Amino acid sequence: MKKNLLILLMLAIACKQKEYNADMLVKNALVYTVDSNFTTANAFVVNAGKIIAVGNADTLEQKYTAREVVDAGGKAVYPGFIDAHAHFYSYGLSLQGVKLENTKSWQEVVDSVNAYSRKNPEGWIIGRGWDQNKWKIKDFPNKAKLDSIFPVRPVMLIRIDGHAILVNQAALNIAGIKPGQAIPGGKIETINGKLTGLLVDNAGDLVKRKIPAPTDAVIQSAFLDAQSNCFAVGLTTVEDCGLPYTMVNTIAQLQHKGALKMRMYVMLSDSPDNYDYLFKRGVYKTPGLDVRAFKMYADGALGSRGACLLQPYSDQKNWRGFLLSSQQHFMDVAKKLAGKGFQLCTHAIGDSANRVMLKIYASVLKGKNDRRWRIEHAQVLSPDDIKLFGEYSIIPSVQPTHATSDMYWAGARLGKKRLKSSYIYKQLLEQNGWLPLGTDFPVENINPMYTFYAAVERKDLKGGPRGGFQPENALTREEALRGITIWAAKANFEEKEKGSIEPGKYADFVILDNDIMKIDGAALPNIKVLKTYINGEKVYEKK
Repeated sequence: MKKNLLILLMLAIACKQKEYNADMLVKNALVYTVDSNFTTANAFVVNAGKIIAVGNADTLEQKYTAREVVDAGGKAVYPGFIDAHAHFYSYGLSLQGVKLENTKSWQEVVDSVNAYSRKNPEGWIIGRGWDQNKWKIKDFPNKAKLDSIFPVRPVMLIRIDGHAILVNQAALNIAGIKPGQAIPGGKIETINGKLTGLLVDNAGDLVKRKIPAPTDAVIQSAFLDAQSNCFAVGLTTVEDCGLPYTMVNTIAQLQHKGALKMRMYVMLSDSPDNYDYLFKRGVYKTPGLDVRAFKMYADGALGSRGACLLQPYSDQKNWRGFLLSSQQHFMDVAKKLAGKGFQLCTHAIGDSANRVMLKIYASVLKGKNDRRWRIEHAQVLSPDDIKLFGEYSIIPSVQPTHATSDMYWAGARLGKKRLKSSYIYKQLLEQNGWLPLGTDFPVENINPMYTFYAAVERKDLKGGPRGGFQPENALTREEALRGITIWAAKANFEEKEKGSIEPGKYADFVILDNDIMKIDGAALPNIKVLKTYINGEKVYEKK
């Protein structure tokens, strides 16, 4: 009897020793916490999807017994990367159509479209990614070749920046577009009285609104395909800049089912329906979805000459681009959102568009504040206007790869003097002491390591130019890392729940194959993600 009691006692002690008080221990790591002191550690503990302790592995192992131990093998671990400006759903849709990002000529674009049409014989043909600035002949294309191959089937090909499209005559007929037609905030190009098929900014909406809505299956594939690719590059939160309110429920349902694990910060587009929706229900906030912002477009893009400039384009005299809406509309929206307490984020590329929006923001914000209203891109600025960011706590949200993509042709558009006050990320950081970074994908590649590399090296993926493009505006590695983690979270009012590896925050983190804080700069684009975690759940592992 005594022997049996002793055995039972020993079993009880053994069971007690096996009691778990944590879900996961990550150890043998170089953990960049990205806390306020930018401290490092070698381990942290996760429970119920959140980080509960960070520090030394020996100490943590004495206090916590975890169900799962992740040995990082000495690799560097970072907070999950956050893209502060992207078009997640549009990127996903682009994966369903013709992929034109790497085409080297208009003929190659046409060939790609033709090949796609043979595999997909019905419906509209939609492609994205062409950029005439990367071709030997840099003129905008026209629709002639598309018309000869597709006389009946409509085709719409979206330029890389999303601010211009090239369509065939069949698409123009469906939209009812005629030569000589004009539209505010847009351009319908004609040459010798004939339509070329090029539609810039608002003009493109005449065609887009005629395209049948995607099916539920296509929408789901778009989100899940985009998610898969984003997890593979370490993204755990993305900002989708400009969606209709109807998409909020779609995202919420996919997340509720467990299919969509990506955290999303959604800006609703500038439309009455979207304002009515959020004004009636208030901020929509769950652990995976945050809807509290609106996105306006002040102007177009520099590459398609839709950016609104104070003086004419250097390569097109008497042309300054245009605003996409009236200044009164921008002012009305700003006043309305200020009164309701929502965040306003406005796309502004040209120095004229930036000046208009900065002055409107200033008139509404009236001084220092914590509303975190944002200018998306803040690309070309008059030196006289830069100080307004700091004086009115306006957040410049920038995309470093835009600088290294545009640098070979931006000078032709702007001239040397204006170029000097463009893509000035260091100067913009100094305005408020922090700077969220993004990619603007699918305009640029989704990889946040390219963002990091472009920010600190100011070079393209080929390593040029020597010494970097305007290197005085390079960021330090600490600044760049903060820009894709804690500062991106702060731009979303989410810095208390994500963006660093600290107790109480979501267990969103990535393990890389090398240390981006120490590796040679030229090697940064080749960094690979080994594992990506959201809520302590592994959502990606490199094969």
